[in-house]
Amino acid sequence: MKIKTKLFLGFGALMVLMFTLAGIGINRLTTIDESMKEIYSNRYKKVQLTAELHNGTTELAKSLANLLLIADPAKSTQSLEAIRSQSLIVSKALSQMDTEFKGGMEQSLAADISNSGKTFLKYKDDVLQLYRAGKQAEANELRTAVGVGYQDDFVSSIGSMTDYQEEAMKQALTAAEEENSRVYMYTMLLAILSLLIGIAIMFWIVLSVTRGLGMLSGIISNFGLEKEQGRWMGSYRIAITTTDEFADIAHIFNEIAEDLEESTANERKLSQLNADQAWLESHISFISTELQSVRRFEEMGQTFIGELCRIIGAHSGAIYIAEKEAGPKQDALRTLELKGMYARADGTEPVQQVIPGQGLIGQCALDGKPIDLTEVPADYLKIRSAFGEVAALSVAIRSAVSYDEVVAVFEVASLQPFSLLELQLLDRLSEIVAITVQRIRGQLRVEELLRISQSLTDELQSQSEELLTQQEELQASNEKLEEQTKALQASEELLQRQQEELERSNADLLRKTKQLEEQILESEEMNRQIEHANDALEKQAIELAYASKYKSEFLANMSHELRTPLNSLLILSQLLKENKEGNLNRKQVEYAETIYTSGSDLLKLIDDVLDLAKVESGKMELHTETVVIKDVTDALYKAFAPMARKKKLSFDIQIDEGTPQDIVTDSLRLQQVLKNLLSNAFKFTFKGGVSIHIHSLTGDSPMIGFTIADTGIGIPADKQRMIFEAFRQADGTTSRHYGGTGLGLSISRQIAGLLGGCIELESVEGEGSRFTLYVPQNHESLLSEGYTQAAAARDVEPFLAEPVPPMALLRPMESCAMPSEETQQFPDDRGSIEEGDRVLLIVEDDIHFAKICMDTARERGFKTIVALQGDTGLELAKAYKPDAILLDIQLPVIDGWSILVHLKNDAATRHIPVHIVSVVDEIQQGLSMGAIAYLQKPSSKESLEQAFTQIEAFLDNGLRRLLLVGKDEDHRSTITELIGHDDVQIVSASGGAEAWEELKKQSFDCMVIDMGPTDLAEFELLDRIKSEEGLRRLPIVIYTQHRWDSKERLRLKKYAESIIIKDVKSPERLLDETAMFLHRVEARLPEAKRRILQKLHSKEAVFAGKKVLLVDDDIRNVFALSNLLEGYDMQVSFAETGKQALERLSESPDIDLVLMDIMMPEMDGYEAMGAIRSQPQFEQLPIIALTAKAMKDDREKCVQAGASDYITKPVHTEQLLSLIRVWLCK
Repeated sequence: MKIKTKLFLGFGALMVLMFTLAGIGINRLTTIDESMKEIYSNRYKKVQLTAELHNGTTELAKSLANLLLIADPAKSTQSLEAIRSQSLIVSKALSQMDTEFKGGMEQSLAADISNSGKTFLKYKDDVLQLYRAGKQAEANELRTAVGVGYQDDFVSSIGSMTDYQEEAMKQALTAAEEENSRVYMYTMLLAILSLLIGIAIMFWIVLSVTRGLGMLSGIISNFGLEKEQGRWMGSYRIAITTTDEFADIAHIFNEIAEDLEESTANERKLSQLNADQAWLESHISFISTELQSVRRFEEMGQTFIGELCRIIGAHSGAIYIAEKEAGPKQDALRTLELKGMYARADGTEPVQQVIPGQGLIGQCALDGKPIDLTEVPADYLKIRSAFGEVAALSVAIRSAVSYDEVVAVFEVASLQPFSLLELQLLDRLSEIVAITVQRIRGQLRVEELLRISQSLTDELQSQSEELLTQQEELQASNEKLEEQTKALQASEELLQRQQEELERSNADLLRKTKQLEEQILESEEMNRQIEHANDALEKQAIELAYASKYKSEFLANMSHELRTPLNSLLILSQLLKENKEGNLNRKQVEYAETIYTSGSDLLKLIDDVLDLAKVESGKMELHTETVVIKDVTDALYKAFAPMARKKKLSFDIQIDEGTPQDIVTDSLRLQQVLKNLLSNAFKFTFKGGVSIHIHSLTGDSPMIGFTIADTGIGIPADKQRMIFEAFRQADGTTSRHYGGTGLGLSISRQIAGLLGGCIELESVEGEGSRFTLYVPQNHESLLSEGYTQAAAARDVEPFLAEPVPPMALLRPMESCAMPSEETQQFPDDRGSIEEGDRVLLIVEDDIHFAKICMDTARERGFKTIVALQGDTGLELAKAYKPDAILLDIQLPVIDGWSILVHLKNDAATRHIPVHIVSVVDEIQQGLSMGAIAYLQKPSSKESLEQAFTQIEAFLDNGLRRLLLVGKDEDHRSTITELIGHDDVQIVSASGGAEAWEELKKQSFDCMVIDMGPTDLAEFELLDRIKSEEGLRRLPIVIYTQHRWDSKERLRLKKYAESIIIKDVKSPERLLDETAMFLHRVEARLPEAKRRILQKLHSKEAVFAGKKVLLVDDDIRNVFALSNLLEGYDMQVSFAETGKQALERLSESPDIDLVLMDIMMPEMDGYEAMGAIRSQPQFEQLPIIALTAKAMKDDREKCVQAGASDYITKPVHTEQLLSLIRVWLCK
């Protein structure tokens, strides 16, 4: 059949169906319209009339009641007018109802309404008549007696009519809707049937025509699109379902597509390979060209590492080169020297020489294999710019090998992973580096040989000239001899003598030639001796490094031997001092306090020795920051003013005009030096006074001078240099009058050098001394300058200045009045606190800064309480329960860390938000212990305002938000039920990607994540959180079923503040940890949750019955610690060595905690902890390391060996008990 015929038939049938449906629809619409008109005219108007009558009656009754309340008829005009108008409305409605409501029940109800309405209107007229007659009381009695009843009858009859009319209207509407539904159903059936018939017709027509056309259109459109985009993907294929001409066209197109796909893929691969190869060759050629012109290793190293970092986008790099060739007898462990760096980090000194096998550079040099590091730890390498610093992510190390000899090693670091192409470039460039090193070696060797050859040539020339002179002399002698022979034929005897002289001259010439050969051999021997001397120097340098290491280890071991008995002394004396049993008298308590004080002094002496060792071994680190000079002077005045009052000395501080308000240096070390100098000044001064004079020196290197002058005993001139040596004093005899170790000035001089400055001394014996500490105004700009440069910049001779009259150094005492005892009490708001006030507790020992904080808090509406000591701050927090706490760390009596532990372990205070403000750079530790934020001093006004904004936002937002991440929905529901309450909003996420989206939408106060070692998405989420500035400080709790090993736990600790392994007590710990980070008020929690937390935090209950293994070889420590722990109902067993500790654990595997000393015979603490961790049943056993070592990295070493935590001797009992409590709860 023709397509035209198919189209006519199809469209004709569709037209018939459309007209049929239209006719039916018009008919039904007409019927519905008539029904609705009937409902409106017969029912709706009657309902409206009834409602109007009801409203008029109600308003009329209300107006009557209001009228009767008006005592003066003259004021009732408005009410009377309202009654008249409402009466007309009611009467009109009654008349309409009589005429329109006819027949059946409707007429009967209308009659009732008419009767009750007439009665009500007559009652209304009677009331008005009485009111107008002034009989208001009778009108009220009439209303009360019959009026209210008439009103209720009238309203009730109207309500009956309203109900009747509404019911009738509902029935009419229901009937209309039922009729409409039937018509709608029949119409829809017909419409669907018509639609199906139409679709069938259209499908029959269109399918036969458009199938092939659609296929061709698809071919053309896809081909045109990919061609327009300039590429051919070749992924489009035609599904062939017919055998007509369109199928043939489809076969041809599919073959073309396959050919194009294959050719396009080949071209793309070839293009990419060519591009990669061109990139490699171009950069190799460029660096080769750059290195061709260099002639020295330093120039070659700097050029190569700079260009390489620029090409591959690296952010730091270094190259080490072995300058000398490895001879057949040369030591294989040749030193590689640093020859070039790129973007060296500030504050770090790179390793200048590397021995093969030493570190990663040395290992790469030893085996010649490349080393690639990814996911480098954050503290491995810091890349710094003017605005901040960031940790490197990837490190690549390559060695350059020439003739089986490693001639160079280079290292690059980047913020992103290196691509495979960049690593190939590094491998290829290692060959270029090897060739360049060999070329420069050859050039240097040729230059050296040329120099030696030139020297030998000059010497040979000198010898030749001498020989030529002798030959000329010989020739002259021969000529003379001939003349004499011709003249005197008879003089044969004379001729014989001349012949002998000629033979002697020849012998001399031969001897000198032989001497020249011997000199050449001696020169070669001298070169060999120089090489041997260099080797000996290298060995000596290694021996010196070992000697320094042995010295540090000796001091650490000596510290252990001193701290071990000191530990017992301090613990036992503290127990005696507390006198809990009350069996000591006051004198005995004083003895115990004296013992404790003396032990503390001895501990300070040990710390001084270790400080000296750190400086000499280069392990003392500086933390530069902006230091406000006024803050330094205030701290010094507060520390030494009581001593000045006690000794009746004046104490004056003077700052010259023009002196900078702040400097960039290490605040702690600066104050350490100044305190040492002031301590000496007050120690050796008995009358007069002590002063501090601060002034600045300008020049190429601006300096700040701190001059501390006293009117004391002075120092003899011959001993002014000696006092700066360790353990030396001006009076070092056994009969000396003054105590001390002689370490203070030695340490001060060493620290001054580290700060880039020096100490100068001017003193006259019997008149006084004047010490001046010079430090640069900006330490970072003078890192490389030492003591000599600092002194040279001022053009002064240290220690040799002219004497200064002692009274010229001081101002009168009246110029700086000492604060009285009363002024030391800080005026705060504790006496004016009322119910509803917001109270802020400021715990800060710096009075000046505390006042600034107090003024800022008052501006923001806080009532403030200030504590200048740690113990006072803790007492005030427990007594006043403030809304928030501003806490310093370095405090007298009790430090900030201990306060934070006490607050978070007390159910009454653990919900209080604590904002730390301190110079100590321990941000992560503060947040992990429960602080809401951390501000590092020195702080600006803006940063302090921001801190208060954070506190206000935290207090204003009573609802806490917690993000719960986990794949198991049942587990999430269980955790939600455990933690949930009306004070916490919990948002659940099923994985890392969903959690990240939630973090981008809103802020959270804490996150709980359930994960295992294979959950890569969750690890990626943690990485993204720690790399995002706004999320970096989000508290994270990892709640997991997996038993992580030590290395995995170390990795997790980088991300999480707490790791909880699921076991019997894990729900309690999870509730406790989240309550701390969310700062929930325990008293507002449900009773069941409160009981859980109270049981968990019961201090005595935690200790009772717990088994503790004490491992220590010193019986004094065992005695002291055993008495301490047994006093808290703990069962203590002990072992003297690590080997015995393993035996005790095998005998009693139910041990709850181990206290492990480090330095022990037979098997030390490190080995013992490693052996314990190697046993699976003890993998999670808490081990607290006890050590007297206080050198750098001791904590990391203990944790890596297997310790759960670390505490140094002498042990503070509160700190030890707090640590044991934490790990027993875990």
